[in-house]
Amino acid sequence: MVERRFSQFLQKLPFSGAGHLYEPLERSELEILIGGQCDSKAIEREKTVVALSPKEASKCHKEDLAKAFYVDLQNGLSEFSVSQRRRVHGWNEFVADNTEPVWKKYLDQFKNPLILLLLASALVSVLTKEYEDAVSIAVAVLIVVTVAFIQEYRSEKSLEELTKLVPPECNCIREGKLQHLLARDLVPGDIVSLSIGDRIPADIRLTEVTDLLVDESSFTGEAEPCSKTDSPLAGGGDLTTLSNIVFMGTLVQYGKGQGVVIGTGERSQFGEVFKMMQAEETPKTPLQKSMDKLGKQLTLFSFAIIGLIMLTGWLQGKQLLSMFTIGVSLAVAAIPEGLPIVVTVTLVLGVLRMAKKRVIVKKLPIVETLGCCNVICSDKTGTLTANEMTVTQLVTSDGLHAEVSGVGYNGDGTVCLLPSKEVLKRFSNVSVGRLVEAGCVANNAVIRKNAVMGQPTEGALIALAMKMDLGDIKDSYVRKKEIPFSSEQKWMAARCSPKNEDQEDIYFMKGALEEVVNSCSTYNHGGIPLPLTPQQRAFYQQEEEKMGTLGLRDRAAVTGPAPGALELRSPGQGEPAAGAGPAVHSCCPCGPAERSQRSDGFSALAGRNIGLCNGKLKAMSGDEVENMEQEELADCVGKVSVFFRTSPKHKLKIIKALQECGAIVAMTGDGVNDAVALKSADIGIAMGQTGTDVSKEAANMVLVNDDFSAIMSAVEEGKGIFHNIKNFVRFQLSTSISALSLITLSTVCNLPSPLNAMQILWINIIMDGPPAQSLGVEPVDRDALQQPPRNVKDTILSRALILKTLLSAAVIISGTLFIFWKEIPADKASTPRTTTMTFTCFVFFDLFNALTCRSQTKLIVEIGFLRNRMFLYSVLGSVLGQLAVIYIPPLQKVFQTENLGALDLLLLTGLASSVFIVSELLKLCEKFFCRARKAQTHPDHI
Repeated sequence: MVERRFSQFLQKLPFSGAGHLYEPLERSELEILIGGQCDSKAIEREKTVVALSPKEASKCHKEDLAKAFYVDLQNGLSEFSVSQRRRVHGWNEFVADNTEPVWKKYLDQFKNPLILLLLASALVSVLTKEYEDAVSIAVAVLIVVTVAFIQEYRSEKSLEELTKLVPPECNCIREGKLQHLLARDLVPGDIVSLSIGDRIPADIRLTEVTDLLVDESSFTGEAEPCSKTDSPLAGGGDLTTLSNIVFMGTLVQYGKGQGVVIGTGERSQFGEVFKMMQAEETPKTPLQKSMDKLGKQLTLFSFAIIGLIMLTGWLQGKQLLSMFTIGVSLAVAAIPEGLPIVVTVTLVLGVLRMAKKRVIVKKLPIVETLGCCNVICSDKTGTLTANEMTVTQLVTSDGLHAEVSGVGYNGDGTVCLLPSKEVLKRFSNVSVGRLVEAGCVANNAVIRKNAVMGQPTEGALIALAMKMDLGDIKDSYVRKKEIPFSSEQKWMAARCSPKNEDQEDIYFMKGALEEVVNSCSTYNHGGIPLPLTPQQRAFYQQEEEKMGTLGLRDRAAVTGPAPGALELRSPGQGEPAAGAGPAVHSCCPCGPAERSQRSDGFSALAGRNIGLCNGKLKAMSGDEVENMEQEELADCVGKVSVFFRTSPKHKLKIIKALQECGAIVAMTGDGVNDAVALKSADIGIAMGQTGTDVSKEAANMVLVNDDFSAIMSAVEEGKGIFHNIKNFVRFQLSTSISALSLITLSTVCNLPSPLNAMQILWINIIMDGPPAQSLGVEPVDRDALQQPPRNVKDTILSRALILKTLLSAAVIISGTLFIFWKEIPADKASTPRTTTMTFTCFVFFDLFNALTCRSQTKLIVEIGFLRNRMFLYSVLGSVLGQLAVIYIPPLQKVFQTENLGALDLLLLTGLASSVFIVSELLKLCEKFFCRARKAQTHPDHI
């Protein structure tokens, strides 16, 4: 721009002969030239403006702040400055790094070792011209991959949804005018005006403040709104102590203010959380790890079959190529292609069942993860507690005690005098009535639609007054003067005069007990003022300590012509969220250890009220976590129950330390400060109602009703799912081994095949079809919650499962070979009756085997025949289908079968039931030995 204008200037200087004729510049052209040079300097100056960290900005005076950002605090930035700064700092928003295309996300689903093994088997089937097998395997793989992709593609929007917390609009001063702008338009140096109800659009250093209270619970975890100031701070400290800074995403609860934007987008504290979330990888779930291991085990099993067949053929002098072809075919047939479908269907049904309980699960394998979770880390505020303050007990200055029921900011509940349980209303008891009156009049909070506008503590006192029908008592007075609360004096007072009475002004004061008592010379005793003696002071101190041991916050209230007559005191506490106490108690028998991560010092005491770790608590501060090395923290983290005053980095460090110890960690939270920990935990659980968009999108699971007890339903569901998968694997492998062994033995012994191709196909339908699939939807065992979390190192193919599978396969093979040997003619030729009897015997064995595979430990009479109706329908359908194959002529031609007599069916049914009887007897033996072992271990309990 400047170069172009300078060239125009040169054009005004023509040269003729030896003389130079100069043409004077017009005034407008001169101004443009000078202006262009000024613009160049202004652009360079704007480039030097950088975002300030909150700690640096908090120390600056207003004048220094204005100089640092080249801004007039009254008139704001010019449009020129805004446009130049936006080129450097960008928009006030977050850009999620989701450059991975959809097709790549879909192909990533094929990385599962079991899926790769199935694809390899499909390829082998094509090479061996077994096209039907190849098509069925390919269809199964496509179904599994597509269902998993759709479910996860809809849910995985963690980083994109972060923009929801950035408010769409804000009030900003530019060029001397108050403008209504989109929050994304802000740049460092902008002057933003804040009022009640506004969500903070960026990190802001306050320059003007009027009674400003900001709710930072979603960011810092502090339940109490923070009182803000515009004075510079001398020292550093953590973010929670920066009283002249407000952070992006927090909420103005009371008052108004104005300040300078010091950080936008990713350069804000919110952006720090964003970058930490980008750096965190969601760990694989234990089920995914187990399925990966199973895939590798089945691969080794397949190679072992091929090697065994080739070795046997070589010893018999047969061609190695033909033996290799047979071995590969058998190995492909041994791979349970129905397993991924069963796992997916089982997980989807688990997700649907959890949805009915108002729990949203975003990723399929997460449903099972809680089944092996052994540590639950929970944010206290808004998760274990309702993020509300509720008055629960009253103690008057003359020693009366009252109990308050009801939670929330409403008038539901009663105030009962102890020990008589007399329900108190208005001034039926003068001492209690005056106490409630003082707390209500010296109060700036307002309750609307069960929500508090103002400080939660003051809201709790208004709710207390509503329970005693004194909610309108404040209207009886005219407030003449207010001495606001400050962190230094720790009390607030209001001078009021009665509206309808000609009386002197009355002071109402409330605050911390120690400070309020120091302002008083008398106390109320049944309406009579008495001198405040050291004995009375000791009594109040004792009551305060007693309340403190219960995790209660105390507040004292006084009235009088001047702050001088102590009348009563009122402690209040954060009420535990509904269901949290019973849920924490139920964690204990089932195994997961509960740990609380919180930002205030009342956590350990409040933790006892909800039964955290049976009341045996050890606490650790965020500073202690900060100063520990990761290895040192990993050594002691298992002994700590409560972590308080923790930042997002501290929470992440705690999660990592627990995972290093081998723990499967669930993390519950609702705030921005919980988002990184939610992402890095094995399973992140967010609150649906009070949770921020960040926490809900970073988590894997969302409790729609904020009901902590719903986690126990998820734990039970997770355990049930893993047991069902093991049941299915046992059934499929025992059936596969039996079928393969029959074909292998007949091939090795030069006998005719006991089953023809169509019969083998029918057996595969039963093995992978409805009877097998119905095992995956077996209802959750009622005793599942009483079992400890499973060890993540335990594989699906455990030693016990392999032994039971081999035992069932041995019984099936023995019984089927017996029928085959009994029915085969002397010339060893295959006849329709031989194959029909063998085929039907194997199918009946299959169905009885499925019946006993419904549980690994419980007898069928314990779990009930009618409990899994889908299983009953599928078995009934299989029996009817088998009878149709035997007796309907068109099907007889297809399957090469013939009619069987009633005695034949009775013989086959009795013989096939042996696999069921043997498995049930094995369960009985296991129960007997388990009881004997327990009797030896705990002889006193007999």
